Amino acid sequence: MNWQEIVQQAQGQTVNLMMWQGDQNINQYMNQYVKPRLKEKYDINLEIAGGQGSTIASILRSELDAGVEQSELDMMWINGETFYQLRQLDALYGPFTSKLPNSKYVDYDDPFIKYDFQQKIDGYECPWGNVQFVLIYNSRHVEHPPRDMQELAKFVKRYPGKFTTSNDFTGMTLLKSFLVELAGPHTLDGSFNPDLYATYSSLLWKYLNRIKSDFWKQGETFPSGVAQMHQLYANGELYITMSNNDAEVDNKVEDGLFPKSSRGYVLDHGTIRNSHYMGIAKYAVHKAAAMVVANFLISPEAQYQKLKPDVWGDGTVLNTGSLPGNWPEKFRQISKHKRAPSKEVLHKHDLQELAPEYMIHLYEDFRTHVIQH
Repeated sequence: MNWQEIVQQAQGQTVNLMMWQGDQNINQYMNQYVKPRLKEKYDINLEIAGGQGSTIASILRSELDAGVEQSELDMMWINGETFYQLRQLDALYGPFTSKLPNSKYVDYDDPFIKYDFQQKIDGYECPWGNVQFVLIYNSRHVEHPPRDMQELAKFVKRYPGKFTTSNDFTGMTLLKSFLVELAGPHTLDGSFNPDLYATYSSLLWKYLNRIKSDFWKQGETFPSGVAQMHQLYANGELYITMSNNDAEVDNKVEDGLFPKSSRGYVLDHGTIRNSHYMGIAKYAVHKAAAMVVANFLISPEAQYQKLKPDVWGDGTVLNTGSLPGNWPEKFRQISKHKRAPSKEVLHKHDLQELAPEYMIHLYEDFRTHVIQH
């Protein structure tokens, strides 16, 4: 089918999208901007259900095991270890991105877009946003935030109960940054190495267990997700929170959730930068409409709206210099970070994602060796 035929087939279809719904700004962008425009432009109804990572993999695995050839999911917001798991299951439709007209604007030369956790995306997921992990601190209480593991150990001793990490994707991203710090630059690049993981993760668990008694709640429990950690930070229970989106400190201050004294920063040895993507289920009932949705999400207008700090602040995957008309100038004029390092500074401290098995093992081992220790 050519693109015109795909658009025609998509009309009147309902797309079932599963995605993380833990952030008010993201939910508003999807519900108040994306949904009505898809309906208006293409007569597509977008239905969004909450769920991420393990939930998505579990649903699609169960369907494949049962021999179901019509999935309850059409699209999924994914990256990293979920992409790896779904590729292992052969649960994704593709390659499809070359059929999307707006794909020509995506910056596929950027290794942080072309590779997802060191895996070639190969047209099986559509890049949607590009972000970098930052730590966020309250400058009213903290003059010099910790910039490495040694400084963090001193920080938690000086401010007992004011630091923790979440038991979710964001928390695991911090732990991956620590693994890289322990192992040294590029040691963990490439395919998963179980021996290297065993060596450096054991050092990481020893380090965390040595200092966790000075964490929030004496390290006996950890926030289940970053939204809970943000709330603890907003209430003053924590002096530091964290985000996989370098723009989040600005939009949370603008929303009135974070104090105006909040500042974002990166660790001296760097923090992880990655992209997130949209995938289509292999047995999606509404593949044509899902492709139209993906194409809209990478359109200049949708990427521009998403980039605005007061909307979401999610980094664009487009090569903005290649856009037609006055779009390059519009993107240039979007207000820069006020409370986080500039993109130029961030990118001097960016780390490539590790292979997906590192994340999968960290989830399991953090529970075993730290939470239950």
